[in-house]
Amino acid sequence: MDTKAIVLKGPKDLAVDHVVLTEPGEMDLVVDISHSGISTGTEKLFWSGQMPPFPGMGYPLVPGYEAAGEVVEAGRLTGFKPGERVFVPGANCYDGAFGLFGGATARLVTDAARVTRIDPALGAEGALLALAATARHAMAGMDKATPDLIVGHGVLGRLLARLTIAAGAPAPTVWEIDPSRQGGAEGYEVIAPDADERRDYRAIYDASGNGGLLNDLVGRLIKGGEIVLAGFYTEPLSFAFPPAFMKEARFRVAAEWQPDDLTATRALVEAGALSLDGLITHEARAEDAPDAYRTAFEDPACLKMILNWGAVA
Repeated sequence: MDTKAIVLKGPKDLAVDHVVLTEPGEMDLVVDISHSGISTGTEKLFWSGQMPPFPGMGYPLVPGYEAAGEVVEAGRLTGFKPGERVFVPGANCYDGAFGLFGGATARLVTDAARVTRIDPALGAEGALLALAATARHAMAGMDKATPDLIVGHGVLGRLLARLTIAAGAPAPTVWEIDPSRQGGAEGYEVIAPDADERRDYRAIYDASGNGGLLNDLVGRLIKGGEIVLAGFYTEPLSFAFPPAFMKEARFRVAAEWQPDDLTATRALVEAGALSLDGLITHEARAEDAPDAYRTAFEDPACLKMILNWGAVA
């Protein structure tokens, strides 16, 4: 069994190629992907060649961990049936290519335990579930405070803000330096950092991935406040110790989502408590992937690029 997939052969060397899929077993699903998202965090680092050593990394690589599609074949022990709509966080099912993420493909084979049923009405927005679950993971838990300041108004920053409001917490302030990204707020305020005079934030969530902001963020904390590193940082992080000492600042790293985050996020979306509207700004045919990846990574007006696999033979 073979299909077409995005294959990253090296930095900035990307094409849509034929790939051979591993044979499915009794616990596996075969899924035809309709939409896959392009991550401007980790995928951009692989594409640019800037990703630090990462387990399972290597070229050629099939990228993508945000995919939605339809089950076309279900192993007898899966509990699924053909025709069900699912979210798939990637797959490692390729002969001759690394499947570190593996979701940017017309068809894939995956363990049924990795997928999540979703409402077919979500359409392309179904591919956003992993990013929403990542935002939820950063916030969820008894010992975690909801953000009152979010740095960055990209998709992750918007989801953090929406989840904060969905949790019934006060609306956060969001910082954004790019005027083209300052719009689209729903129930919260987006401002430039230099327009903000507050120095008493309790929980600051950085969704920008800019480690150079740490000293400024420490200065914005209330004593005992926390900075949550919700982005992905390629360079070693550092900060001036005396100001952090005076503030008794705490730092927390938010890692990848877990299965319960995906389940909880899906429930929020299906209940109407969390909207995914307005997050997809660009959509392209999968055949046009080289240009689509450049747009996703180089055009600041592109919040989220979705590849449409519907016409791929």
